[in-house]
Amino acid sequence: MEFIPANIEGLYIIQLKKLEDERGLFARTFCKNEFRQIGFNKEFVQFNHSFNKYKGTIRGMHFQHPPYTETKLIRCVQGAVYDVAVDLRAGSPTFLHHFGIELNAENMTSILIPEGFAHGFQTLEDNTALIYHHTEFYTAGADDGIGYNDPALKIAWQLPGVNISEKDKNYKPADKNFKGIIV
Repeated sequence: MEFIPANIEGLYIIQLKKLEDERGLFARTFCKNEFRQIGFNKEFVQFNHSFNKYKGTIRGMHFQHPPYTETKLIRCVQGAVYDVAVDLRAGSPTFLHHFGIELNAENMTSILIPEGFAHGFQTLEDNTALIYHHTEFYTAGADDGIGYNDPALKIAWQLPGVNISEKDKNYKPADKNFKGIIV
């Protein structure tokens, strides 16, 4: 695995080393020893699968409040997404900055999103699936979000948004009163 620091501290793009032959390919998607080299020592406690039928679907921008903040390791295993992480860490020099990347089944790229970030994505193909690894359990009441269309974030979604849940549509923008998350 190759860990490539993104332009926001703590956020990593992960390129898998593919071993290919006439049978297909093999790639390690997680190795505790390799992740330790970037200072990641947490345990993943929950794995989730997200399947999305339609191109243009937006899910996000989700996070959990302390003490339930979580690191996420995300990979697209079918189709393609434009994946976005927003820095919500109080006092961070990149507070409310975002990072976006295309994840798809072909490139097998992953993204490691640290605690204190909101996360969301838009599908770029029909029938797209992602696998999420979480360092914290989903905790009802601690979950929250910010508007996927928040003008302060200036996220350039790749397509017109479709199939956005009512919950995601109703998240508020991160206005001047939003001070961030202490992690």
